[in-house]
Amino acid sequence: MKAMILAAGLGTRLRPLTHTRPKALVEINGRTLLEITLTRLRAFGVNEVIINVHHFADMVVDYLKSQDNFGMRIEISREDDLLLDTGGGLKKAAWFFRGDFRQTACSRLSEDKSKDVIPSEARNPGKALSQSHNDPRTDYSGNPDEPFLLHNVDVISTIDLHRMLQFHNEHSALATLAVQSRESYRLLLFNDQLQLVGRHAAGQTTVIPNEVRDAGKASAQSTSDPEPAAPFSNSPLPLAFSGIHVISPRLLPMLTEDGVFSIIDAYLRLAAQGEKILAFRADEYYWRDLGRQSDLSQAALDLQQQTL
Repeated sequence: MKAMILAAGLGTRLRPLTHTRPKALVEINGRTLLEITLTRLRAFGVNEVIINVHHFADMVVDYLKSQDNFGMRIEISREDDLLLDTGGGLKKAAWFFRGDFRQTACSRLSEDKSKDVIPSEARNPGKALSQSHNDPRTDYSGNPDEPFLLHNVDVISTIDLHRMLQFHNEHSALATLAVQSRESYRLLLFNDQLQLVGRHAAGQTTVIPNEVRDAGKASAQSTSDPEPAAPFSNSPLPLAFSGIHVISPRLLPMLTEDGVFSIIDAYLRLAAQGEKILAFRADEYYWRDLGRQSDLSQAALDLQQQTL
């Protein structure tokens, strides 16, 4: 299985730690956030990962090299000139999840003037193409229909990824988002079928009208709501997103946005068109955002106490 780790952010809330390193290399009990995430994904069965980088990008590349990529195939998607946000970052890395990797890798040789790290197979295309198609160590074609994971580097959790993947497959979802009922300044709204129908952020609630979802028209309705988020009576259920997604590759060509954009904006647009963007309720699991130093300290205690 494949995954993408979102690690390109500046980590502003973790300053001054991130004055000298990327947030992916900030440590908890001697382990970097990147190591914790990769180890968890590997235990789940992920063996191929792409990581987007921007802030101190070369430090991430050197760190992975020093750790022999933690025994995984790891590629880098560089965003040196411009941070692309979650949606733009995924769109740039879409090649990693499409079709026959060997063909894609060779085609990327023409991009040698760009700042992307060229996959090892592309650096030696003759060798890649001469390898046996049956050799699992070199055949990266994979199943183009297999869902993949998108995971923030700065979250830690015990969310059951096996159950989440099973839920995604059973419901034939386009994307499945791990969510919890907890306080947050940014909430996603879901109906009783756990379908995404809107969001509440920055004092504004946006809800996709039923007739729009049913008609498959890409429009939404916004209403000003200056009050803090609260339970919605006879309205969609507000849930906090946990930074972990299971995504079907058929989403990738549907990302019609360009440049810098949030994946949540794309999800809302697709939900308005009738696509299945579903919630996986993860209330029973441990989860913590690691965006602040106080969160790091609490996570360190939780790890010591084997909470996760």
